[in-house]
Amino acid sequence: MTNIRSLFATRLYQADLSAFGAAVDPAELENSCLVIADDDEAGQEWCEAKAFPGYTSYASLTDLPWRFPIFADLVKALDAHVAAFAKDAAFDLGEKRLILEDIWINILPPGGIHTGHIHPHSVVSGTTYVAVPEGAAAIKFEDPRLAMMMAAPPRITDAPEEMRQFVYVAPKPGDVLLWESWLRHEVPMNMSEEDERISVSFNYKWE
Repeated sequence: MTNIRSLFATRLYQADLSAFGAAVDPAELENSCLVIADDDEAGQEWCEAKAFPGYTSYASLTDLPWRFPIFADLVKALDAHVAAFAKDAAFDLGEKRLILEDIWINILPPGGIHTGHIHPHSVVSGTTYVAVPEGAAAIKFEDPRLAMMMAAPPRITDAPEEMRQFVYVAPKPGDVLLWESWLRHEVPMNMSEEDERISVSFNYKWE
């Protein structure tokens, strides 16, 4: 008898932000992101110095939920999603819990990319999508074992998703994606001709 099993699963969580009854106004969230980006001179300077396309508040604003009520509402919604993800992942949190570590805005213009990376020192990372224009690239996830597949042939084009070396997810506005922070991912070029891709990313830590 042959018995073939899938081992060591990598979980990717996708849901509507409103799945747990979140009261986050999408229009207000989008407008807040744009206003913050326009006013955040320190963030603009950091992006220019680092040749970062578009805008991110990652290196400039560390207290968005305190400054703007819409982000406090957003964090309440994200807390519920992260708790659901932790349960699905069978995390044994003991007496500790997963709490927000940082949250930041991303505005990616046409032609902008965000190269492959992980989120060190965090447990769960994710993004909620505010504006996804037509032509915006899907987020790309990489098999974490890829560096160890030294002599492995590529997978066939129509391989099951769980066996592919790269998986692309095309989110829509209002989606939340969550993954464990060690999972390498990237945002390929925004191919929209004129519209920005707006998202809010975040990390959760265990303490």
